[in-house]
Amino acid sequence: MADSEKYPDFIFAPHGMPTRVNDGGVVEVWASLRRKWLVLTPEEEVRRRVVRHLTERLRVPATHIVEEWPVKLNGQSQRADIVAVDAELRPWLVVECKAPEVAINQSVIDQAVRYNSVVGARQVVVTNGRSVAAFSLTEQGTYIPCNFPL
Repeated sequence: MADSEKYPDFIFAPHGMPTRVNDGGVVEVWASLRRKWLVLTPEEEVRRRVVRHLTERLRVPATHIVEEWPVKLNGQSQRADIVAVDAELRPWLVVECKAPEVAINQSVIDQAVRYNSVVGARQVVVTNGRSVAAFSLTEQGTYIPCNFPL
């Protein structure tokens, strides 16, 4: 079943990336920014759609998008799903992607904010492909809700 049939309420356009079935019968998607094939999990579907949204709809240059940005928290290596940087290579956006079945709740928002405590972006977005929560970091260090252009 195509993801557009499985998730008809996605708010982001289809990823438009090539897919293939590997030797083990698993569907993979080409991640052009990372230049490699990845297993097409529901979360990866959301990530691919968000990357397309950033590059095509919001016109963020592909060279300014980093997937799997390393984040070290409490001595543990973790990764932010997507980080967009400006012309001076300063992070301005952190995006945490979840599978469509995962609710966007306070726990998910807290995870993205923890990542951003290391990354230092001005905006934080969390999405499951069906809903989006976006926040701007104020000069006082608090997060306030904002709009994410769809």
